[in-house]
Amino acid sequence: MAAAVKALNAKIRSNKYLDYFCSTHFWGPASNFGIPIAAVADMTKDPEIISGRMTLALSCYSAVFMRYAMAVQPRNYLLFGCHFINCTSQLTQGYRYLSYWNFGGREKSLETKAKEELGATEGAASNIATQVKETAQKAIGK
Repeated sequence: MAAAVKALNAKIRSNKYLDYFCSTHFWGPASNFGIPIAAVADMTKDPEIISGRMTLALSCYSAVFMRYAMAVQPRNYLLFGCHFINCTSQLTQGYRYLSYWNFGGREKSLETKAKEELGATEGAASNIATQVKETAQKAIGK
């Protein structure tokens, strides 16, 4: 059994593409890509749910590992790309967080929601008034 495993390993290591595909230089960044994918997907969500501390931590984490990806030999460009995307996504989320909580975004959002609810309430009230008038006219008409 050990000889079969050694032979398979030698076969994989002899092909440079399979060797890269079976290495941590590929699978580390590939498994790590879940973080930037989630960050990009979160950009459409309400900024009220953004955690400022976590966003800062993930930005610093990605900045450190971008440097690490260039420091190792051979350079790991896939890891660099993963952390570059994550760092820019987290910085964008940080901007959204600051804009919402510190620069008046929350007030604008609440004002917009209040206006929408007021319009919906006025529309419902006018519908009820119309129904009352129609019912009164039917009652008088009989």
